[in-house]
Amino acid sequence: MAVDYAVIVVYLAGMLAMGWWGMRRAKSKSEFLVAGRRLGPAMYSGTMAAIVLGGASTIGGVGLGYQYGLSGAWMVFTIGLGLLALSVFFSARIARLKVYTVSEMLDLRYGGRAGIISGVVMWAYTLMLAVTSTIAYATIFDVLFDVNRTVAIVLGGTIVVAYSTLGGMWSITLTDMVQFVVKTIGLLLLLLPIAVVKAGGFSEMKAQLPTEYFDPLGIGGETIFTYVLIYTFGMLIGQDIWQRVFTARSDTTARWGGTVAGTYCLVYAIAGAVIGTAAKVMYPDLASADSAFATIVKDELPVGVRGLVLAAALAAVMSTSSGALIACATVANNDIWSRLRGVVGRGGGGAGDEPHDEVKGNRAFILIMGIAVILIAIALNDVVEALTVAYNLLVGGLLVPIIGGLLWRRGTAAGALSAVCVGGVAVVGLMWHYGILANQPIYYGLLASLAVYVVVSLATPPTDAAVLAAWRERLAGNPARPVPEDEALAPGHPSPSGV
Repeated sequence: MAVDYAVIVVYLAGMLAMGWWGMRRAKSKSEFLVAGRRLGPAMYSGTMAAIVLGGASTIGGVGLGYQYGLSGAWMVFTIGLGLLALSVFFSARIARLKVYTVSEMLDLRYGGRAGIISGVVMWAYTLMLAVTSTIAYATIFDVLFDVNRTVAIVLGGTIVVAYSTLGGMWSITLTDMVQFVVKTIGLLLLLLPIAVVKAGGFSEMKAQLPTEYFDPLGIGGETIFTYVLIYTFGMLIGQDIWQRVFTARSDTTARWGGTVAGTYCLVYAIAGAVIGTAAKVMYPDLASADSAFATIVKDELPVGVRGLVLAAALAAVMSTSSGALIACATVANNDIWSRLRGVVGRGGGGAGDEPHDEVKGNRAFILIMGIAVILIAIALNDVVEALTVAYNLLVGGLLVPIIGGLLWRRGTAAGALSAVCVGGVAVVGLMWHYGILANQPIYYGLLASLAVYVVVSLATPPTDAAVLAAWRERLAGNPARPVPEDEALAPGHPSPSGV
C-alpha cells in the first residue's frame, strides 16, 4: 500500500497548495465568493460537474448498481437531467442577476420581503449536504489508512475547511478542476474497464445475473419519479449549484458549460451502475451494497491504480463538501447574520465596507461553519435520513416560489412566503407521520406549496410594477444603474430602480 499512500498524500498536499494559491487571488468579495465571475467554459464545466458528483454519486451510485443493476444509474442520471434543465432554461438569466445567493434573487423578484425564511431553509439544506459529504470521508479513509470514523472525519474535514477558508471560491474552483480530472481518469478510464474485464465482460455479466439487472426501469417507476422530484428539481434551486452559476464569465458560458457538465453526469451515472453490476458478479454476497466500491477497488486494482481510484473517490467527496460548505457560509453570512445585525440596507454595510474586510468576514464564516460541520458529522450516524430531510425541505419549501418567480409574473411576496412556510411545515409533518424515507412527504408537500402559492398570489395585490420592471432589467442584464462587481445586492438593499 506504500505506493497508494504516496498517491493519496500527494493529492491531499496538492489540495492544500491550491488553497494557498487561491488565497493570493481572493482579494475581494466577488473573487472570494464567486471567483470574480470570470470562469470560462472549460473551468466552469469542470467545477460544475465536480460539485454535483459527490460521494453519493460515486460510492452510492456504484452501490445502487450493485443492488439494482443498470437501473441503479437513475439517481445520478436525474442529477444530470436537473443540471441540463438548469443550464438550458435558467442559467443565463441567473448569471445575469449578479447576486450571491438564492435569497437575494427572491428579494429582487418579490420586493425585498421573501429572503430570511428562505435563507434559513437554504442554510439548513447546505449544512446537511456538507455534513453528509463529510461523513463519507470515514468510508474512504477506513479503506486507505484503517483509521476510526472520528479520525477520518476530522482528517478529511480539516483539509476541506483549510483550503476553502484560505481561498474561497478560487481555491475550490482550482481543486475542483483537479478533482474533475482525477475522477475522470480514476472512475471512467480505469475502474470502469477494469471492473468489466474482471467480471468476464458483458456477456458473462448477463449470464450470471437475473434479467432485471439489465432492465432500464428495474429500480421501479415510483423510485425514478421520486428521484426526479428530489434531485432533478433540487438541482434547479440549490445554493451550492447557483453559486457555481454565478462564477460564469457570461450567460453563454453558463448555458453551454453547464450543458457539457450535465452530459458528463449522464455518462458518469451509467459508468457507476455498470461498475456496481460488475461488482455483483464478483462479490454476490456483500453485506452492504455501499461497500461494493471499496471492495472492488481494494481487491481488484493493481498498486498505484488503486491509490488513484481511491483519490478519485476522495475527490468526489471533497468537491461536494467544499461546495456545500462555501454555500452554507455564504447564506449564513449574507442572508441570516447580516439581517440579524440590522445593517444591510441601512447604511451599515454593503458597498461601504472595504473588500478585504468582506473577505475576512466570509472567511470567518467558512471556518465557523466548517467546524460545525465536522462536529455534527461526528455526532450523526444516519447519512441517508439527514440528506433526505435536507432535500425534502429544499424542494418542498423553495422550489415553487423560486421557479414561480422566474416563470410567473403574477406571483407575489405573500404567495412566496406562504409557499415556503406551508411547504416546509407540510414536509416536516408528513415525514413525522409517514417516516423520513417515505415518498409521500415530498409529493404532498410540493403540491401544498404549489396550491398555496397560486391561491395566495391571486388573492393578494400584484407585485409593484416598479419592482417587476427592475427585475426584468436585471434578468436582461441591463440594470438601471451599474452594479459594482464587489457589491452584494443583499436582502433589503434598494433595487436598481430605487424601489
